[in-house]
Amino acid sequence: MKCKIITGLLFLSSLAVFPQKIKVVSPNQKIAVGLFNTKNSETGEWYLKVKYSNNGKICEAIPQITLGLTRADQDFSKELKYLKAGNPILINEKYTVVHGKRSQCSNSASETVVSFENPGKTKLNIIIRAYNDGVAFRYEFPEKKGSFVVNDELTTYCIPDSTKRWIEKFNPANEGLYTTINDGNTQQDWGYPALFNTSDKDCWYLIHEADLGRNYCGTKLSNTAEKSKYKVTFPDQWNGRGQGETKPTITLPWKSPWRVVIIGSLADIVESTLVDDVSAPSIISKTDWIKPGIVSWNYWSDNHGTKDFKTVCKFADLAASMGWPYTLLDWEWDAMGNGGNLEDALKYIHSLGVKPLMWYNSGGDHTWVSATPKNRMLTHENRMEEFAKLKKMGIAGVKIDFFESEKQNMIKYYLDILDDAAKFEMMVYFHGCLVPRGWARTYPHLMTYEGVRGAEWYNNGPEFTTTAPEHNTILPFTRNVVGAMDYTPVTFTNSQFPHTTSYGHELALSVVFESGFQHMADRPEGYYDLPDAAKHFLMEVPNAWDNTKLIDGYPGKDLIIARNKGKIWYVGGISAEKNPKSKTLTFNYLPEDVKYKLTLIADGEHDKKLVTQYMIVDKWSTVKVRLLGRGGFVASLKPIL
Repeated sequence: MKCKIITGLLFLSSLAVFPQKIKVVSPNQKIAVGLFNTKNSETGEWYLKVKYSNNGKICEAIPQITLGLTRADQDFSKELKYLKAGNPILINEKYTVVHGKRSQCSNSASETVVSFENPGKTKLNIIIRAYNDGVAFRYEFPEKKGSFVVNDELTTYCIPDSTKRWIEKFNPANEGLYTTINDGNTQQDWGYPALFNTSDKDCWYLIHEADLGRNYCGTKLSNTAEKSKYKVTFPDQWNGRGQGETKPTITLPWKSPWRVVIIGSLADIVESTLVDDVSAPSIISKTDWIKPGIVSWNYWSDNHGTKDFKTVCKFADLAASMGWPYTLLDWEWDAMGNGGNLEDALKYIHSLGVKPLMWYNSGGDHTWVSATPKNRMLTHENRMEEFAKLKKMGIAGVKIDFFESEKQNMIKYYLDILDDAAKFEMMVYFHGCLVPRGWARTYPHLMTYEGVRGAEWYNNGPEFTTTAPEHNTILPFTRNVVGAMDYTPVTFTNSQFPHTTSYGHELALSVVFESGFQHMADRPEGYYDLPDAAKHFLMEVPNAWDNTKLIDGYPGKDLIIARNKGKIWYVGGISAEKNPKSKTLTFNYLPEDVKYKLTLIADGEHDKKLVTQYMIVDKWSTVKVRLLGRGGFVASLKPIL
């Protein structure tokens, strides 16, 4: 598709040449979404078009988003009659988060509510928002009573075949690899989020959903019916061992999850908080007990490590020596032996000033996994009893695993866990789970999710040895955009299958990947044997950030990202290429008239060697960084007072 050179003023009126009913324009006037009708009339099938202004060029980001729902009792798609559009309003909300890519966030958009009725005279509203970094829309049934089954959601994104895409085949644990394809010929079900780049290269967009509640199910994208059309699709019956209904039952009044499209440059995508912005505000007023931090984790290197008291103590020692606040007792803590039991381990962990986290199997008939402890989180009564015990034992948080479904019953289960955990000031980490849907804003004690093919896949077979470098450079542009991601990174030694990434690459993942609980997966000697500079870097690097900036990169090739906590900036860079060129570090995100001490730790003469440089830089400086194949680097920037 071609973009026309046009001024910003003309952009505001450019949609006027189309017979749309309404248009909504973002506060910065770069994004516009228009509502259209296939029959050019007051009734028929309705769709949205999205346009994006990029340096004076107007790009048709998404040419058509088909709208509609069908309930078991009525249809809300083919013959919807347009009634009215409400007066546009400005959404302008500031909020603060405890952990994430940015501490101070803004929910700022232009919003219009469009009202329809179907032939049965039943009302349907579509709420449309235009943000500076994307668009969002949701359905609303405004009636005050009634419960109904939704047979289908007809929301469909029509993607031109020339569009490049980075998408992951759907699986209930969301642990696949992203596939890079140039057209829609591969037809199957795809998971969220999905990244697209227009054929003219001028516009990127990421499709996702947010603010998913108990009154709906999680969805996926499917182009099985027509290769150019990615339709929102409900879960399959086999998910969760067949437990739960595939079609959601809604109770009126009702609003659907937001359908979210983040739009702009790659930097706009990576830096966006739109998925959280549209989600419900925090239900927790007192958050001083919610403390993000780095965690020592014994599963990757030892598999059955928590069954061994001495191994648990070694990883507690690691956390204490590195200044990390947490250690995780993974599965089999209820069968601990070899010198001590759970009570002994907790006593030792607490004596070091480290806080324990504990693993649970989600339990129930929805999972095939029998690993224990199981079923202790399954019901409200189970949870209240277990959380009360954990509170007395000094446990700071729980990791809950193996959900295996995004049906409505499982969405309710997730949210019930979060509600009950909050009563005991217990932080939560979901594993074997869905990808984020904005819940961390509503429930700030939800510290992280897995929902990613992470480092534990080095234990699952030889494939990750060769695919990890490229995969790592795709995740910051896709999965990690929409919320915390516990990849369990920064491993220097090998587990069951080896790395091909360099030590510099692995060290950089501490900055490149964002997670409220960052589980460092290597065995203790993997960290103890590092050079002093690298070890010190991992002792001080934060995992909750005040700001995030994409400096450079392209999905599947390389990435440089900068994040700050207070006045200190941290930079991480990684490459997937076998023969990368040197990268040039720039610092235009720094304030003027302030000099910084730069500590740069990069690839050395071979993949297990690191070299450290120190220098003084400012906003105008440039620094060359040499990379090995599949290499990387980190840097810290501390102001000189």
